[in-house]
Amino acid sequence: MATIAQSPAGTHQWSRSPSPHEALEAHYAANPDTRPPHPHKWDTSRSDIYFENRWEPIFKEMRAAGPVHYIPESPFGPYWSVVGHKAVQHTEALPEIFSSSWEYGGITILDDLPDIPEEERMRLPMFIAMDRPKHTGQRKTVAPAFTPAEMKRLEDDIRQRTGETLDALPRGEVFDWVNTVSIPLTTGMLAILFDFPWEDRDLLTHWSDWAGDTELATVRALDETRRGMLHEMAAYFQLLWAERAQKGEAPDLISRMIHSPAMNQMEPQEFMGNLVLLIVGGNDTTRNTMSGIVHAFDRFPDQRKLFEEDASLIPNAVQECIRYQTPLKHMRRTATQDTELFGQNIAAGDKVLLWYNSANRDESVFEDAEKLDIRRENARRHLAFGYGIHRCVGARLAELQLRVLLEEMHKRRLRVHVAGDVQRVRANFVEGFRKLEVEVTEF
Repeated sequence: MATIAQSPAGTHQWSRSPSPHEALEAHYAANPDTRPPHPHKWDTSRSDIYFENRWEPIFKEMRAAGPVHYIPESPFGPYWSVVGHKAVQHTEALPEIFSSSWEYGGITILDDLPDIPEEERMRLPMFIAMDRPKHTGQRKTVAPAFTPAEMKRLEDDIRQRTGETLDALPRGEVFDWVNTVSIPLTTGMLAILFDFPWEDRDLLTHWSDWAGDTELATVRALDETRRGMLHEMAAYFQLLWAERAQKGEAPDLISRMIHSPAMNQMEPQEFMGNLVLLIVGGNDTTRNTMSGIVHAFDRFPDQRKLFEEDASLIPNAVQECIRYQTPLKHMRRTATQDTELFGQNIAAGDKVLLWYNSANRDESVFEDAEKLDIRRENARRHLAFGYGIHRCVGARLAELQLRVLLEEMHKRRLRVHVAGDVQRVRANFVEGFRKLEVEVTEF
């Protein structure tokens, strides 16, 4: 692993290890018998159905049979799948009964593996994985960074960086939209939010990839590498924390934590957990929707034509693209008591998975839900940002970045064609693209 020097800004030696996707594929190639088994036909924790983009019919079959289903076997243990829009929303609205707390299991399908020694367990408290009242105080610390006034302050910079990125795109050749557009724009935004050393901003993407992959945590052979990544991230941010602690209040997220009674005394694991939340939440989600937009427009050329003909559709197109892409597939809750959920008896301690990707395809709410429709009247009813007290605190910023991207594409009459390899992320948590080869023309 890399060693960080005393000053974090561009002075450490960074030896780039493989991406988590490369590491996971290499592990499975060398150890094919370790791929997790999935004996239940409705076990949607399996990453291959997302990598191969064949998840929609499975969830459609489940929704037709009911909004809540019990999955008795999976590599992550038994769990309940909540697949209907109304049922997901209802569950989210009952945080006292369906807990998000890391103490019960947190917000992903993962549980502690039984063979991991206590001292090696990576429990990462973060405010999205907390219940009230602690959740409330920490969320209030971060929320001012995403107010309408802050969005107005940030918009000019976002627009300038977006325009420069689009103007630099190669013409007449195929290139990877993910690495050329989606990653630079979202990584740059994260660096601004943290006031992170600009020359080191690529580290944010690398850490986000390692922290946000749930399947990695089930592969013991990669434990040491993953822990090393997270500890390195924490060490870097601790240096930034020490540096900012000597200064006055500022709008960046680290300074907001330092000057917050709810967050300035965090334990190391909690500090690391909140960093993971803010980095993955601010990076993976927007980044993958930026790729999802151009992929969806290529898949539905009639909708791309509507976008090209009428820029006034852009705000609603952003909501529809977020619904269609649904960048986070699931959130997990744990029942704190015996309860009933849409005719199913849930026992205290049961794991409950809220499948946002399925809720956003619910035909009872969204007509022709599997199609992109940028004029969809109820596109804002999507649950991609969650619902209730845990609704995504950075939703406004994601919407702003996506709106500006579409506006700047329209201003330049930029049309993006899928023209080569499309590789999706092999994961059951983040919905995204590893590679999206495209070519740009003008309309």
